[in-house]
Amino acid sequence: MGLLDGKKILVTGVLMESSIAFTVARLAQEQGAQVVLSSFGRQLRLTQAIARRLPEPAPVVQLDVTDAGDLEALADRVGEHVDHLDGVVHSIGFAPQTVMGGNFLAGQWPDVATALEVSAYSLKSLAVATRPLMGRGSSVVGLTFDAQYAWPVYDWMGVAKAAFESTARYLARDLGPDGIRVNLVSAGPLRTTAAKSIPGFEEMEGGWPARAPLGWDVSDTGPTARTIVALLSDWLPATTAEIVHVDGGVHAMGL
Repeated sequence: MGLLDGKKILVTGVLMESSIAFTVARLAQEQGAQVVLSSFGRQLRLTQAIARRLPEPAPVVQLDVTDAGDLEALADRVGEHVDHLDGVVHSIGFAPQTVMGGNFLAGQWPDVATALEVSAYSLKSLAVATRPLMGRGSSVVGLTFDAQYAWPVYDWMGVAKAAFESTARYLARDLGPDGIRVNLVSAGPLRTTAAKSIPGFEEMEGGWPARAPLGWDVSDTGPTARTIVALLSDWLPATTAEIVHVDGGVHAMGL
């Protein structure tokens, strides 16, 4: 018997096999879930190709989280494949390089606004768009990178993650009466496609394995994905508005 037997899960952000979201989708299927993926634009065909590498090929629905039409149509599009959702995984983030890599002071509002809309506000957008398919016991899980610190080169994406974490708390407040949990996983640095787009990412990951009491493998998305699957399951029914750290323990260590 799998941890997610019979559950129906929407996973966003699957782009490559190295994506955290791909590992989540694979583990969810292995634990008994039926999985639907989302993608958009030029990435859609790539996601469709990657979806065929899962244990069971998964359908892919169109979703640009900044497009009101896509958000309005999402429940119907997902509903063509499943009759409800037990879980939603938010693995979406983007900031123009002009607001990262040491460009905090030079960042201009249009680019900052893009980072905030895609990387923070989209959590609310996604939760509201999928709410008609969710019921008591459903779970929304998002990915963050510990926003209590000012990290090297992360700049306005770090600010967006702080907004993302606050958004999760307010969603937990407003969706809790419907029995819907909202939690985040704060992962250590992982060499995903998204990470490679951050100028100077090696500064963020530098020394992490040595500082982590449990050690840290920047190429292993498994521990993070397993935690997400656990939060999607029924084993944490009274946990919401939480940020679970999966970083080898670095978050609790001093310099």
